[in-house]
Amino acid sequence: MDRGSERDTPPGRDTGSTAAGRIPLAVVVVDRDGLVSHWSSGARRLFGASREDAVGRAAADLLPVSGALPEDPHGGPMPDACAQYDGPGPDLEASLGGHTAYATAGRARLVPHGRAQGGDRLDVLWWAYPLVGPGSSRLLVLAADATRLRDERGYDDETAERISPGFARHTELPAPDDLERRLPEILPNMGPGLSGRIVSQVLELGYPVLEFSQFDRVPVTPYWGVPRRPGRPRHQAVVPRPRPVAAVIPEGAEQDLEYAAVRERLEFLNEVSSGIGSSLDLGETIREVTSAAVPRFADFAGTHLRAAVLAGEGFPDGPPDASTVMFRVWVEHNDEPGRWDDTVPVGEAFAFPEHTPFYKCMSTGEPVLVPRVTEELSERISGEFEKRDLRPLIGGRSLLIVPLKARNVVLGFMVLMRRPDRPAFDDMDRTTGAELAARAGLVLDNARMYTYQENVADTLQDSMLPQVSPRMAGCDIATRYLPGTRLGRIGGDWFDTIKLPGSRTALVVGDVMGHGLNSAAMMGQLRTAVQTMATMETPPAQLLRNLDDLARRLGDNYLATCLYAVYDPIRGDLHLANAGHIPPVLVRAEDGSSELLELPTGAPVGVGGVPFEATRVEVAPGDRLVLCTDGLVEVRGSDIGEGLAALCESAAHPAASMDDACDTIIRALNTRGGRKDDVALLMARLNGIPDDHVAEWRLDADPREVARARRLVRERLLSWALPQAVETAELLVSEVVTNAVRYAVSDPVGLRVVRTDALLFEVTDDEPGLPAMLSAGPGDESGRGLSVVSRLAREWGASASGHRKTVWFEQAIVGRG
Repeated sequence: MDRGSERDTPPGRDTGSTAAGRIPLAVVVVDRDGLVSHWSSGARRLFGASREDAVGRAAADLLPVSGALPEDPHGGPMPDACAQYDGPGPDLEASLGGHTAYATAGRARLVPHGRAQGGDRLDVLWWAYPLVGPGSSRLLVLAADATRLRDERGYDDETAERISPGFARHTELPAPDDLERRLPEILPNMGPGLSGRIVSQVLELGYPVLEFSQFDRVPVTPYWGVPRRPGRPRHQAVVPRPRPVAAVIPEGAEQDLEYAAVRERLEFLNEVSSGIGSSLDLGETIREVTSAAVPRFADFAGTHLRAAVLAGEGFPDGPPDASTVMFRVWVEHNDEPGRWDDTVPVGEAFAFPEHTPFYKCMSTGEPVLVPRVTEELSERISGEFEKRDLRPLIGGRSLLIVPLKARNVVLGFMVLMRRPDRPAFDDMDRTTGAELAARAGLVLDNARMYTYQENVADTLQDSMLPQVSPRMAGCDIATRYLPGTRLGRIGGDWFDTIKLPGSRTALVVGDVMGHGLNSAAMMGQLRTAVQTMATMETPPAQLLRNLDDLARRLGDNYLATCLYAVYDPIRGDLHLANAGHIPPVLVRAEDGSSELLELPTGAPVGVGGVPFEATRVEVAPGDRLVLCTDGLVEVRGSDIGEGLAALCESAAHPAASMDDACDTIIRALNTRGGRKDDVALLMARLNGIPDDHVAEWRLDADPREVARARRLVRERLLSWALPQAVETAELLVSEVVTNAVRYAVSDPVGLRVVRTDALLFEVTDDEPGLPAMLSAGPGDESGRGLSVVSRLAREWGASASGHRKTVWFEQAIVGRG
């Protein structure tokens, strides 16, 4: 049948045509014992036996497919055996444990069930598919009435005699999904697992076709002769010969309540599938899945999930047991409001005992159907809930418990109930509920996996974002980080503050392009590289060049923007370099004005071949520097200039504290609609260090200068009213200056003391080689100086710049006045 028309094309007319032919099909499933396990309405119409008479009966008594059935246990001829057989011949049949190893087909004449032997015989076309895999089903049989094919479609005797059933690869024919879509519809009371397995094997073994010659194959699809949906016009078949005949609707098809019920359930499942899974948020998905069943399928639905699923952890290990705690995560019903709230509250954790139907469902992974909850069962279930009487709620209701599974692991289950005034759940409802749960389980597992990946990314990103100290030498720091609001929101935004020699502080903000685990991991790599290069006192422009080289070595897709600034509180300036990042805002303490600093923008790191330039900006004590990522100022559909202007305005707003200032910016900009990206915000108040808190001297490269250094330090500390720090400071300065004058070449040795929250001592000489802490033996006369410094100082280190090096250490101020 041509999909574009509503008439059947006689297959013999168009040689080589592959237009699909729709004919009524009987569908039968035979189990491993040769007994009928599923019998469709089409089989009843074709062979005359009702489902009640056919199911459980030997298939050889009803079907003409002798070559494909198990051997008759009595060894005798099969009843109603083929009187005439035309088909592919015995070369397609290979016995394998009483079953054929390949799909077979044939044509037979037989007496329908219930008719006398002398009556008219049916001319039957049949196809048989051996089924493999778990379960008892071993053979699928499709059959059609060749007589009706001839009479209703107008084939003459010559054409009808040339018709024989056969197989073709589904790739050779158009629209093989027709059979895949229609087969489950005509197999009532069959679960989705078996239907899917049957369809996959049908398509693998060969698509059923009618063969008219070696070159003419017509694919067969089921045709029931009734409209797909109520209200659609019935198809009329135009018959070319011998005379026009209206399409014959299969007897009883319009009154086929079973088919209507199947169609209704399929429509329900299709609507459910389109309505759930709209979000990957686990909580929203749970609500969608639970609400989908009420009120069309049930009057009450309650979803229970395992703790690992609810927490977004990894995939649960093994099947649940009596000790597995299930959480009631959502309840939906159409009873009066509040009726269930106190008795079955959402959020309750419960381990279900072995004698309950809930345990049976979650341990076997199969649906549990209770047509009516008896008084005894309601008392048994209610007895598991302390101080709550469930009997008025569940007594007399129909109960269906379906497992929520993914990859054959039970994630939880759904409890479905109908009020006593509704029809009780039956076997077809059990199948529908199982399919509903299968689709819901898949959606829930997708949300669980997404939640799990989000948690992993959150943990990774949180571990990489620094714990910034609010006080650095000469400046105060405040930060904020806001995750994005879109799917895969975890990104590569980061900020950092790095302590540098000379009481300086490096301020960094960056944004890796993209989102997800890869971006978070790249952010960690770049942040580590920046920290390493910063402590080596790499100048800002050179640091970005090195970072650019690193990003290109890591991969082609490693792109990030970065703004790197070094604040020197003694000199009172900022040394900045920019790699494609939005410019910082500087708020002047003198008049409260704010401005975007004009910096050479540069290109993002990872582009390669682009120079980076550094700029110095003079700052005054009390000025504030605001650095952020573009997620704060850039909104889809708006000019980024508007966001930058809003940033400048909000940054200049007076605030009682640094935290209040950050909150003011976030409130002003984060409320603008459309923000989906993550945000990193870093604010530094540049307090500076007063001149009278810094002391510097130049010492000759002479050992006698060590005593002078001790004296200078003592006098300075006493003038700062820090007598308790003198003794330790003299000892440590003596050790460091001794090493400096010993190895200095010609230039004087520099000594500087800076007072902030601690005492910073710096000794500079013209020997660029960095010192190493040695392990001195009992008889060694030297090699203990740095060990003493390491033991008594709060922190110490060394850095080289050009042909000079600086050794520094910090000493805590104890009992300062």
